[in-house]
Amino acid sequence: MRRPLSLVEVLAVLDSPRSVPELQAYFGLGGATPRTGSQFERLGGGGDRPDSCNVITADDLIAIELLSVRVPPQTALDLLQGQLGRELSAHLAGIPTDVDLSDEGALAFVDDGSHADRAWRLLKRADGIGWVIAGKLLARKRPALVPVYDEIVSCAFGTRKKFWRWLHGRLREDSGMLVGRLAELQAQARLPQKVSRLRTLDVVFWMRHRSEHTAYRCPGLRPQDVGQSR
Repeated sequence: MRRPLSLVEVLAVLDSPRSVPELQAYFGLGGATPRTGSQFERLGGGGDRPDSCNVITADDLIAIELLSVRVPPQTALDLLQGQLGRELSAHLAGIPTDVDLSDEGALAFVDDGSHADRAWRLLKRADGIGWVIAGKLLARKRPALVPVYDEIVSCAFGTRKKFWRWLHGRLREDSGMLVGRLAELQAQARLPQKVSRLRTLDVVFWMRHRSEHTAYRCPGLRPQDVGQSR
């Protein structure tokens, strides 16, 4: 199995001259047609807005469809008005909306046994919801704390298990260098204010690897994308 990218390698991907144009293309800046996923965090005012931050709404279910996944109808009803939704709400109530994954104490909110971890496992067990959809639902509800994460992004980073812990470490490493670089990218690309740093990171890596990704034994990013010689 490939090792996860180091901070230096992550920064090399972000520092590529492709990053700003790809971000602008994704979010429809400079005349490009935006991808539907560009509205994921912003649709309906966001999943973390105060009046609905602890419940799943129809807007949340539409938002994840913008990322090309879909909750089956019966499970969607259970999330909106059933026991699954009530259990998930209890966990969401234990996850603050004002904690960023880069914060010093953020790991306590996403590590094993935390409300975020238990919410993810609860969703993952539900009919028609695997680890990808579970993560995207939680990213919609807590965009600063939980990253969007799917097979392409996992392959690009060379990670799978303990991703939240790994990313927290990279965000804290070297006095928060990655956090600063993401803020610079957001400013350079002129991204909307509602777009989180985690979403910026996800989009850069998804755009960079989506065309080359193969579902079976994909080798990950090409050496030139992570600043390595062949």
